[in-house]
Amino acid sequence: MYALVRNILFRLSPEQAHNIALSGLDLASKAGLLKAFVRSPAPAPVKVMGLEFPNPVGLAAGLDKNGDHIDALGALGFGFIEVGTVTPLAQPGNPKPRMFRLPEHQAIINRMGFNNEGLEHLIANVRSRRYRGILGINVGKNKDTPNEQSEQDYRKGIAAVYPYADYITVNVSSPNTPGLRDLQFGDSLKQLLHAIKDEQTKCQARQNRYVPIAVKIAPDMDDEGIRFVAHALLDSGLDGVIATNTTISREAVKGHVHEQEAGGLSGTPVREGSLRVIRGLYEVLGDRLPIIGVGGITDGESAAEKIRAGAKLVQLYTGFIYRGPALIEEAADAIRKAQ
Repeated sequence: MYALVRNILFRLSPEQAHNIALSGLDLASKAGLLKAFVRSPAPAPVKVMGLEFPNPVGLAAGLDKNGDHIDALGALGFGFIEVGTVTPLAQPGNPKPRMFRLPEHQAIINRMGFNNEGLEHLIANVRSRRYRGILGINVGKNKDTPNEQSEQDYRKGIAAVYPYADYITVNVSSPNTPGLRDLQFGDSLKQLLHAIKDEQTKCQARQNRYVPIAVKIAPDMDDEGIRFVAHALLDSGLDGVIATNTTISREAVKGHVHEQEAGGLSGTPVREGSLRVIRGLYEVLGDRLPIIGVGGITDGESAAEKIRAGAKLVQLYTGFIYRGPALIEEAADAIRKAQ
């Protein structure tokens, strides 16, 4: 069924297909049709960051930037949902076209640029949701905020979503906001992590509730950079790391008609890069800080290999677009057999 729907949607532009698919999913959910077509994974609870996840397969941020479709996506069998990236102020993102399919590689290039309706819009959606599963909220900085003032945007985002999130992700790794990835290195990273932890502590005191915070990093750093990030995360006292975001490398898609398009490449071409980062992080972190693996998961084996590399949970995005809801159950089953 999904293959038929996908073939129809793939005749449209990627962004148009994305919006239509999510709107259709909402309608199907409200009509009670999803239960007839979706098989939820068998329960496989896992405790990570102090939270009990019903299964280890989640939805990555980026698919539902504004939290407009939480209930429908939550009915597909995911163990958790992550919405965003949300910035303090609404912003339109980059000019269209800004998303490109590479079907031969089960891949997508996007340069969306944190297009979103801002914190107030997302929080209103989160507050009105019926979905009661684990919800992560991914926060970022506005494009016009200079890097030296980025701490203010992250503090605003964390403080605003803290009462409504089960966990928060800090995105410092999108390639589509100029200069953002510079925050992953050196003193800039240490200072930002310190500020994030400080804001978390303040929020905990105000809310009398602890909400774990993870940091999402890129797949394009070298081994020394991976070790630096791992040690900085341990020193910060934060709660997890998501590895990885999209890649700026085009090595795996050389010669493709969209090779020269700017933006982050996701899907199968980032599989090995993501694994390399997970393994490098785990060498330093061990089980002291949990890793959430994302990037290039298109079947059960590519999900299970991230767990074997050291991840405790995985997230889907591009593979979910190409494979549909069946990938959730397949990934969860493969992970259960691999453990």
